[in-house]
Amino acid sequence: MKLQRIASIVIFSMVMLICLNATAQRQSNTLTQLLQLAEKNYPLLKSKILDIQAAQKSIDVSKSTLIPSLDASYQMNYATYNNITGMAYPQFLVPISGPPSTGNNMNAVFGSAASLLLNWQPITFGQRNAQVDFAKAGLQFTNADAQNEIFQHKIKVINAYLDVLTATELVKVYQNNLQRTATNLQAVQSLVISGIRPGVDTALFKAEVSKAKVELLNSHKYKEQTRIYLSQLLASDNNLSFTDTMYFVKLPLNLPVADSVKHPLINLYNSNIAIGLARKKVLSKTTMPTLGVWSTLYARGSGISYNGTVKATDGLGLQRFNYGIGLQLSIPLLQSVKIKPQLQQQDFLIQSNQEKLNEIKLQLKKQNELADTTLNNAFAITKESPLFLESAQFSYKAMQSRYQSGLANISDFMQAQYALIKAETDYKLSYMGVWKAFLFKAAVNGDLNLFINQVN
Repeated sequence: MKLQRIASIVIFSMVMLICLNATAQRQSNTLTQLLQLAEKNYPLLKSKILDIQAAQKSIDVSKSTLIPSLDASYQMNYATYNNITGMAYPQFLVPISGPPSTGNNMNAVFGSAASLLLNWQPITFGQRNAQVDFAKAGLQFTNADAQNEIFQHKIKVINAYLDVLTATELVKVYQNNLQRTATNLQAVQSLVISGIRPGVDTALFKAEVSKAKVELLNSHKYKEQTRIYLSQLLASDNNLSFTDTMYFVKLPLNLPVADSVKHPLINLYNSNIAIGLARKKVLSKTTMPTLGVWSTLYARGSGISYNGTVKATDGLGLQRFNYGIGLQLSIPLLQSVKIKPQLQQQDFLIQSNQEKLNEIKLQLKKQNELADTTLNNAFAITKESPLFLESAQFSYKAMQSRYQSGLANISDFMQAQYALIKAETDYKLSYMGVWKAFLFKAAVNGDLNLFINQVN
């Protein structure tokens, strides 16, 4: 029997160790898993990935202009055979073929035509390459935009996660406060019955219990609000719960080194400048000539024979067959004059984007200085908060003893209790303040791994 009991204890201990180890691993990976979940599920981030895929296809579209067009057609018509020599502007007119007629004849005959036409522009004097480079610049911009959006969203997720942990700890603080206040109420009731304290103290402590309950309810509400917001950022309806208390007992060790050059915003604005330069190149290449190759195989049918004899239904069949091949060189002589203001406009836009980039660099530089100040101040506060908490705990216990001995009034006792709960909340917030300041520093540097590595 004794051996069975020992064996049961050993098995229970092993199971507990395995569970604790699994829990520790799950907690250490919680934040990383949340970030992966957000990147996978959040609709805006999914749309950015699809934008990248679309931009990749735009490069293929630009390259596909090298492929010639080959069109097959067949037509049949029923029309009069009046004709006249001379020139007509082709727009809004359907062309008529054949020699001029001797008079105005409103009779109609059938006609038909079939053709196979190939058009190809193998040489564009840099226009095609400019379009491909523009598409590549668009892909670079789209990718930078997606990376920046993912980066900004991860910052929101981590910040919301820290808010949930803070709210969870504050709930514990207010639960302890409620329990402490309820215990004091029982002690006061005993003191009132024994005649040591006046009866009004019971009413005052009942009010304090009610106040502690309200504060606890408000803390639960805040915790639920933070949890809902985090679930929104994760695009998940799963019931999320977190018990990671590491942030309230440990502080980050290595401070990140400022390197704003890697910040996603810098890449985004650089990509915006690059796409402006590529657009300018496309415009400038429109002044270049184009060389086209065409080839055709076609046949015609007409209801009028070569000697003028009319056999309307003969036009339904094909009677003459032809082929042709040729080159066409097109030179836009006035294009340079036309696009000159467009190039000037593009230069102004590029300069504007450059100044926007300079503004972002300035903002990141000042934000980095602000992050250093915030982080140093947060560390300084954490050095003082334990002293404040220890003093508040000592003052509370001393005042509690004095009150129960009849040496202090209820007002002093309640004031000591207020100071204690403030010290407890400030202690929790001081540690979280360091982590949030560290997150701000990592965000300014453009590298969240600086924060995540500290957590892991």
